[in-house]
Amino acid sequence: MPKAYVFTRYGGPETEALVDVDRPVPGPGQLLVAVRAAGVNPVDWKQRTGYRRPGEKGERDFPAVLGNEVSGVVEEVGDGVEGFAAGDEVFGNTAAGGYAEYALLPAAVAAHKPAGVSFADAATLPVAAATAWDGVRQLGLPTGATLLVTGAGGGVGSAVAQIARALGLRTVGVASEAKKDFVESLGAVHVPSGPGWDERARAAAPDGVDGVYDLVGGEVLARAAELLADRTKLITAGSAPEEVERLGGARVARARTAAVLDAVARLVADGDLDPYVTRTFPLARAGEALRAVEDGHARGKVVIEVAI
Repeated sequence: MPKAYVFTRYGGPETEALVDVDRPVPGPGQLLVAVRAAGVNPVDWKQRTGYRRPGEKGERDFPAVLGNEVSGVVEEVGDGVEGFAAGDEVFGNTAAGGYAEYALLPAAVAAHKPAGVSFADAATLPVAAATAWDGVRQLGLPTGATLLVTGAGGGVGSAVAQIARALGLRTVGVASEAKKDFVESLGAVHVPSGPGWDERARAAAPDGVDGVYDLVGGEVLARAAELLADRTKLITAGSAPEEVERLGGARVARARTAAVLDAVARLVADGDLDPYVTRTFPLARAGEALRAVEDGHARGKVVIEVAI
């Protein structure tokens, strides 16, 4: 039977297990994919604790497979699917988890993997890179504008900095001192996080910042808002809607479309976006992969690779 890494109830790492599961069967509008790689994201462990995205409803069936994004090869297509066939190399958001040998993808949020993009890189795009793309496009800053990114050293933040650079924006990235070289390699001006970071940001952008893409929330979000003359240019993927709306900003509005996946994949293929896959783990060590992200200090992206 195929293997999958699951959580058996809401809670901590003690709820996780590598188990045998039935091979999924694609329903209407779905693809069955033999997984080659699965991206690991903070939302994965948050969902294990019971977190729900804004607007998400319904109860989970346990055991629930962890993970939200994969790349792989199409094994079967469900009824009504057009544009995909068995043998196609694809990537996308999962319907019910991705830390597994097989996963289901809604065809509407799946895309063909360009030949020049690795499975590992493609597996990181549906969550982090697509979130970055959606937010940068939502801000709509003109060429030459300055964008402040909090949490610039993580998976989404590093993608934001590179996408902004590709669109002709100047980026100031707030991250730990240990990530200085990494943030600067993204084309951003590094501002050390910690007490007084906002004053350091003002010094780094003496003409002010035109937009803020927040990935931290809390007090960092509140201080970032004070750097803006126009609070409508404040967006966050790191806090609840009500928190940012109180400050005059908004949550990142996710498009969740194949067109966005195609766009970020083109950036990777053209060399404008490097997902920075810094650590890979086999499926048998999926728990270690999730811990690497859950401890909050991962640089770039962590990926689970599934053997053929």
